[in-house]
Formats: sequence, structure tokens, C-alpha cells
Amino acid sequence: GLLPHGDIVGRLPGQLVQTAGGLKLLVRRPSLEEYVVLMARAATIAYPKDVSAMLTMMDLHPGDTVLESGSGSGALSLFLSRAVGSKGRVISYEIREDHYNLAKKNYRQWRASWEIGHMEEWPDNVDFILKDITTAAEDMKSVTFDAIVLDMLNPQAALPVICPSLKHGGVCAVYLANITQVIALLDRIQTCKLPFLCEKIIDVTHRNWLVIPVPYVARPSYWQDPHSAFLTKLRKFQLPLS
Repeated sequence: GLLPHGDIVGRLPGQLVQTAGGLKLLVRRPSLEEYVVLMARAATIAYPKDVSAMLTMMDLHPGDTVLESGSGSGALSLFLSRAVGSKGRVISYEIREDHYNLAKKNYRQWRASWEIGHMEEWPDNVDFILKDITTAAEDMKSVTFDAIVLDMLNPQAALPVICPSLKHGGVCAVYLANITQVIALLDRIQTCKLPFLCEKIIDVTHRNWLVIPVPYVARPSYWQDPHSAFLTKLRKFQLPLS
């Protein structure tokens, strides 16, 4: 049935509205997960199921400083922003101007919408930078990162640049679309003798279930989330003194 937009405006989250056909709908604000999936995008986003795994890999805390390479549409930037909080900082590099502009726009729109339904404002803690990360060595000399996340076509090219700025014991999480990229990444670490240990390579799978008490139904849903990426967890170690 039809539901006029005016019937939704002014409603509070948790209230029910009814369509012309008698179907009841729940009014609520979109979660961050829903926003990043449905927002405008110029590049394939890091999906929430993968982002959650990467945040766990990096073990982020409020107040941490994180480097992101590959702002894309800003999905991962938003989750990083929430993880490090108002006292933390996210520095996000993007090489393409269209992606850079869209990431900033999506970030601003989420912050503005957040303030409508919350007393406190969303932290303004992400610095978007339009620059190739492989040419940014000088920019990062004065910064020490608690963690780094790479979502780019050739992350192995960035490793020698970002390595000196990552704290010893810190994690670099890498988002890769296919397994050949994982092989190329690990090969570069080995050939360049970079101080990274590969602790884990995973892909995240969810199984959706359909459960209906009456009539009794309990089975995997026909609609399942597809494979999206390989996530590689690298940890920086301190080279022994010669």
C-alpha cells in the first residue's frame, strides 16, 4: 500500500505507521551500516562485515591515530572515525579527486544527519588528503600511527612508505579483492625484507537464516551475502640491532 511521505515526517524512532493497504511499518533512523551500503558511491565500498573484522584486527581504541589509504566513498573512514572517537584522528589519503570529493561529502552528510537525532555531535576527526600515498613519506615523518588500513589496488607499493610511521607492534590491515593480490603483497614483504609478520588472512562469510515458528521453518535463507574480499593482517616487528 501507499505511504505518504508526510506521514513519516515528524515521527519519532520506534513509532509505527500504517500504509493505505493496512501494512504496519516501523519508523527508525538508519544505522551507520545501512547508510554506507545505500549512500552514493564512486567505488566499491568495504562492506560492513569486512570492516568489522578489520577493526577487530587493528584493535582500535578511542584516542588512536589511524592512517587510511584509499578513501573511496568514505565507508571505512566513517567506521574508523567512530572507533577512535573525538580524541582520536583518522588521516585518509585518496589519489582520485572524484573519490576524494565524494568521501568528504558522504562524511559531512552523515555528521549532519547524526546531529538531528543525538545530543552530541559526531566527531570531526577525519582529515581527507588528495595525494598518492606512495609520495607522502615526508608528510608522515612527524606522525606515529597506532594502526594502518590499506584499501587500494597495489598496497605493496605503499608498504615501504607507511612502515616507518607505524608503531612497533602495530597492525596494518589490508583489504584485497582477490587472492593474487594477497600473493603479490606477501612477495613484496619478503623481497624487500620489510618488518611485517603476516598473522592472518581471512574472508568473512555470513549465513542468513529464515526462521518462522508457525508454520515451522528453520533453514538457511535463499538470499546469502557473497564473497567480497580477502583481509590480511600484518603486524610490524622491531628489527634486531646489528
